[in-house]
This record gives sequence, structure tokens and C-alpha cells, in this order.
Amino acid sequence: MAELAGLEDPRAREVNERHGDDHGVNLSKLRAIAKRLKTQQELARDLWATGDTAARLLALLVCRPKAFGRGELDAMLREARAPKVQDWLVNYVVKKNPHAEELRVAWLSDPDPVVASAGWALTSERVVKAPDGLDLEGLLDVIEAEMKDSPDRLQWAMNTCLAQIGIGHPGLRARALEIGERLEVLKDYPTPPGCTSPFAPAWINEMVRRQAGH
Repeated sequence: MAELAGLEDPRAREVNERHGDDHGVNLSKLRAIAKRLKTQQELARDLWATGDTAARLLALLVCRPKAFGRGELDAMLREARAPKVQDWLVNYVVKKNPHAEELRVAWLSDPDPVVASAGWALTSERVVKAPDGLDLEGLLDVIEAEMKDSPDRLQWAMNTCLAQIGIGHPGLRARALEIGERLEVLKDYPTPPGCTSPFAPAWINEMVRRQAGH
């Protein structure tokens, strides 16, 4: 904890706080500490228990993802209010955990939009890697009905799923494009030059163009 406190950088904190993350530790320095510590599950649990955002990020880097129980991961997601912690928890831990699919299904319809956004993030992963068994039409129905009025984090996660369905499933591409065009979610999102816009129709068309090798 003392070492993490010593890495605190007011400028980094200022930038992070704009995204809702209450820490000021440079993430590459945090990764260097994790590399030195290697995997330590008990230490990870102790770091998590401090409630400190930088400590929790470190915990997610040194933990053993498969060692957490389903209930434990559910509680961790609900406690993790910082977006970066939620993001790393889902991507670095839950995706590698044997309970990932059960949690995905449970979280998808959760009334807490942050928990639901984690369910959508896991669903996007399945759309890309293991779509068999998913009701893609049904997912598009929910996105069509709910994305426009959802809070930011949930809207972003649904939009990602919409784009991945459009990119990976040609039979549903026209519908995905039509939903994106009509709802106009993230249409005006400021996108740096050379980056792909998160606006689903632009994202889908760009990725399809790249896959075609043009």
C-alpha cells in the first residue's frame, strides 16, 4: 500500500477522475509491480479488501482468475464502483473463470446498469468467439428497445454488442446497421483521426471493409 501511495501522481489522478476512476497511479508502473509479484491469490484478496482503487487494480493483475467462486465475483463487481476496476475485473478475471457463462446470463438482465453492462460485455465476447446458442435476433430486439435510453456505461456495452453482431454475422448486418442509423447512439462521439468511430454503422462498415481486404 505504501509503494502504491508513493506512485500517486496528481496529474494522472486528474485525468482518471474525468473517467470516474479515483486513483492516480500510472498503469504501466502498476503492471511492473504485478510482474514482480507474479500470481498471489491471497495477496490479491487482501489488496481487494482494502477498497482502494489502485490496490484493487493490482489485485486483478496478481490474482488467479479461476480461483474465484461465482458469488465472490458477483459481489466484487457490485463493490467495484470505479469503471477501470469493473473493466479489468470482467476482462482479466471473469472471462477466464469457469462461472463466466452463468454470470453473463445473470448479469444481462440485472436492474443495476453497471452490472448489466458487464453482462453485455461478456455477451459481446461470445458474439465474437462462441455465438452458437446465442439468440442474436433477441439481443438485437433488446438493443433496439433499450439502448437509446440506457445510462452511458450500459449504452456503450450494448452498442459494442450491436457492432459485433453486425461485423460477424452477415445475415443480421442490415438490421444491425438500420438499428444503429435510427438510434444514432454515439453518432457524434469525438473520434481522433485514424481511429474508428464507436458509432455502430461506421464501426461495422469499417471492419467489414478491412475483412474484405480493401
